[in-house]
Amino acid sequence: MEHSATKQDERPAQAKTRGRTNLVAKVSGELRRAILAGEILAGERLPSEAGLTRQYEVSRTVIREAIASLRADGLVEARQGAGVFVISNQPSASQPFRSFDPARISSIIEVLELRTAVEVEAASLAAARRSPAQDEAIHERLSEIGQHIARGEPTIEADFAFHLAIADATNNPRFREFLEVMGRNVIPRTSLQDSDVEHTPGDYLARIQAEHRRIADAISAQDETAAQEAMRIHLKGSQQRYRTMLRRG
Repeated sequence: MEHSATKQDERPAQAKTRGRTNLVAKVSGELRRAILAGEILAGERLPSEAGLTRQYEVSRTVIREAIASLRADGLVEARQGAGVFVISNQPSASQPFRSFDPARISSIIEVLELRTAVEVEAASLAAARRSPAQDEAIHERLSEIGQHIARGEPTIEADFAFHLAIADATNNPRFREFLEVMGRNVIPRTSLQDSDVEHTPGDYLARIQAEHRRIADAISAQDETAAQEAMRIHLKGSQQRYRTMLRRG
C-alpha cells in the first residue's frame, strides 16, 4: 500500500514535468525555426526573458531551458549584462548531450556520474589553486543559495553559479566550459522546477546546503583531500537519492 501511495503521489509531479518539457520543446522549436529561417539574424539580440515570457505565456524557467537548448545547438550565446544574442543561423555540427532528458531519472543519474568524475577533481584543484578573490566568490554564491532558500525562491540558478565558481577557482577554463556546455540541467532538481516558487522540500535543501558549505570550507582551507571528499559525498548522495527513486518505479 505504501509503495502504491508513493507512485500515486509521484504521478502529478511526473505529469507536470512532462507538461513543462513539452512547453520547452514548443518554445525552443519556434525560436529555432525563426533563427534558421533568418527571421532573427546573427548578431541580433533575442527579446528579453521577460518579453519572451509574455510572448509565449510560459514561466521564466521554460524560457531559460529553451534558451539553453538553443545554446547547445550553437545558435545563441548569453552576454553578461547585455542579453542573449544569435551567433549563427546554422546549427553547430557538434551538439553534445542532445540525448539528455531531464525528465528521465536514468538520464539524471548518467549526468551525475559524469559530474562526479569531473567535479571531484575540480574541487581538489580549486583548493590547491584558488585565489582569495575566488574563495570569496565561492562563499558569496553559497550565501546566495541560502538567501533564496530563506525566501522560498528557486535555488537552481544560484546552485549552478556555486558550481561554476568552483570551476573558476581551478584556474583551468575547461572546467567552466564543461559545465556551461551541459547547462543548468546539471542541477538534478531542475526537472521539478516549473515556476518562480521553490517546490523542493526544505529539509532536502538544508541537507544540500550543508554539503555545499563543507565543500566551500574545504576549498577555503586549501585542503585538497577534504574538498575532494566533500564533493564526492555531495554528488554520490544525489546519485543514491535518484537511484532510490528509479527503483521505486
